[in-house]
Amino acid sequence: MKGYYKEDPWSIIEEGFDPGMQEASESIFSLGNGRMGQRANFEEQYSGESLQGTYLAGVYYPDKTRVGWWKNGYPEYFAKVLNAPNWIGIDVEIDGKMLDLHTCELKEFRRELNMRQGYLERSFTVVVNEKILNISVRRFLSMKRDEIGAIRYGIKSWDYTGPLAFTPYIDGNVVNRDSNYDEQFWEMEKTGATEGSGYLVAKTRKSGFVTCMTMGHELHLNQKNVDAGAKVIEKPDYVANRIESRVKSGDEIVFYKYASVLSSMNQHPSVIVEEGEKLLRSAMETGFDLLFKEHSDAWESNWAHSDIVIQGDTAAQQGIRFNIFQLKQTYTGKDDRLNIGPKGFTGEKYGGSTYWDTEAYMIPFYLSTATPDVSRNLLIYRYKHLEMAIKNGEKLGFHDGAALYPMVTMNGEECHNEWEITFEEIHRNGAIAYAIYNYIRYSGDRDYLAEYGLEVLLGISRFWQQRISWAEEKGKYVILGVTGPNEYENNVNNNWYTNKIASWTLKYTLEALAYVKETHPSAYDQIILRAGFKLEEETVAWKEILDRLHFPYHQELGVFLQQDGFMDKEQVMAADLDPAERPINQRWSWDRILRSCFIKQADVLQGIYLFEDEYDQETIKRNFEFYEPRTVHESSLSPCVHSILASRIGMEEKAYEMYLRTSRLDLDDYNNEVDEGLHITSMGGTWMSLVYGFGGMKVKEGLLEFNPFLPSSWKALSFTILYRGSILKVNINKKQVSIENPGSEDLDLLLCGSMAHLRAGGSVVADL
Repeated sequence: MKGYYKEDPWSIIEEGFDPGMQEASESIFSLGNGRMGQRANFEEQYSGESLQGTYLAGVYYPDKTRVGWWKNGYPEYFAKVLNAPNWIGIDVEIDGKMLDLHTCELKEFRRELNMRQGYLERSFTVVVNEKILNISVRRFLSMKRDEIGAIRYGIKSWDYTGPLAFTPYIDGNVVNRDSNYDEQFWEMEKTGATEGSGYLVAKTRKSGFVTCMTMGHELHLNQKNVDAGAKVIEKPDYVANRIESRVKSGDEIVFYKYASVLSSMNQHPSVIVEEGEKLLRSAMETGFDLLFKEHSDAWESNWAHSDIVIQGDTAAQQGIRFNIFQLKQTYTGKDDRLNIGPKGFTGEKYGGSTYWDTEAYMIPFYLSTATPDVSRNLLIYRYKHLEMAIKNGEKLGFHDGAALYPMVTMNGEECHNEWEITFEEIHRNGAIAYAIYNYIRYSGDRDYLAEYGLEVLLGISRFWQQRISWAEEKGKYVILGVTGPNEYENNVNNNWYTNKIASWTLKYTLEALAYVKETHPSAYDQIILRAGFKLEEETVAWKEILDRLHFPYHQELGVFLQQDGFMDKEQVMAADLDPAERPINQRWSWDRILRSCFIKQADVLQGIYLFEDEYDQETIKRNFEFYEPRTVHESSLSPCVHSILASRIGMEEKAYEMYLRTSRLDLDDYNNEVDEGLHITSMGGTWMSLVYGFGGMKVKEGLLEFNPFLPSSWKALSFTILYRGSILKVNINKKQVSIENPGSEDLDLLLCGSMAHLRAGGSVVADL
């Protein structure tokens, strides 16, 4: 697929229509606004292969688990974001024939995702009965009014004279392709239609979410509003209007469709129709052009503090903007009940649920490109699930407030049912603890510990204490039967990363206890009482674990071993694999993968990245040079960590290779799976690889630090970050790095190894 989409700094462009690429393009050209999302399905009928996808934030279905062998502790269901009723549909008939790009004579086709202004546009030419018509369609989901979507469907006749009909509809007869039992997840509540409008109300089975989609339309002929009348069509799961008209050679007819898309996440079911109609009326009174201006202005504001500019490399530039665009339209941070699914609003895989990806790869992006409340809401989401995390732990035999956060969740309850993930990939607990630390380190909001953070840390640390066991023969504490970030190793003992994140969490929790006790004594007493925390007994146990926890290490090689026994495997390099066998997760048996030394994603290197300040350059370099050649990067979360560390140790070619892989993972479909949806959560890692890697940014002992590393093929790199109330503009070229501070507060920082005082309204410069 590489090279299929045209390289452009601000747009994704498809020229020419390939039906075999349709599902991939439906993912690539997806739109969202934080409240809802839409795959790039065609408005008009399409009989070729397509994955219909309309998704509503927070609306899910508990699809009953389907496994062959039930194990104690398995969840009853897998939560799935639903394919919701289809509101974008507009059947188009020309001379009595249904327009269908899979069957019609198509002369030209162009599709563009404009990332600067946030819209999807198609233009194509069709031949009907030897007559030519040009069609142009623009669609956007309003970032300003996040329950509104709008479509402009324009047809220009070159030499056709005759009838033409539009049938806008809302269709509730939708299914999820990934349904475990091929059942429909929606029940129709009611429909209503009048001439010019229609609505459909549906309710999810089991979970009881209600959605209401309301539509209205306008028809313009040669730029004049036409009242063409409409035939009303109403069924139990479908509402439509049929609008008939005529065009002659040279005419342009434009059909506007507006929709309000509401759910009971934000509207009470008793008034959802009334509210939907009210929002729709307001949108239609505003009109398509002004709605779009509101929307594009919101995107302009977004880009003002999120954009990254790369000079001299269009592919790299397009890649990072595509990633930022998808991140910003997936999550806006307005609602602490919402989180981020690995596919966002672009596909069904992973069910749209929350994984540890959020804490590990998304929070850094939002910390630097949005106000602190956005990242804070992602943390509060986990705080609100603390009680459920404790219950999850109890199901697996833990007690006394030990919290095991779920690998996959919608409401705090574990809903993943692969034993090696559900029961063993417990490092996810550490990612949540680290995110609390990372948020506080970056924002300076240490009060968060007393308000929310300490309780979560106590629950997680109690889990680690109980999960860790004493190995008499080793004379050490150990963690047995785990899966680390590298999921190509299951049920291993003493995964280095898991042991590292566990010990760090215990240490940080002890520090947090001391801080809250000193600075917020009243809150401290309440937390200790609420948690039933046995201060002396539990902290003594934690300190003993910290003193005697086992970390696998190879003395001769000088590297941290991924787990006990890793060197028992045949040591083969990824470069020696037959390309025809890549990716191995699509070619090899699971048994063969588990017996190999090949690594799916950064594991030891993940820990070194998080705790980089603990290791000197030589240690980082030795471990990188040992593990990277064994890594097949078949997880979307892998390349970004490798790019950052390669930047740190001066491996320019590898850093650039890994950056391109993460930034263009979906655009070039490295893993041959983009048709299932985009890798939204890894996109946060793409941002990290630029700002933390090439930009050399980190926070160290309360100071912001920059040590840039510019690839030789780039002329310059610039980005903007938000940091503790300041907006900083970083500009890097071949010779220098400059940082501007247009705000009103002075700031001290480390720049290329030296302390710098950045005055309000001023700038500092350092040579590279």
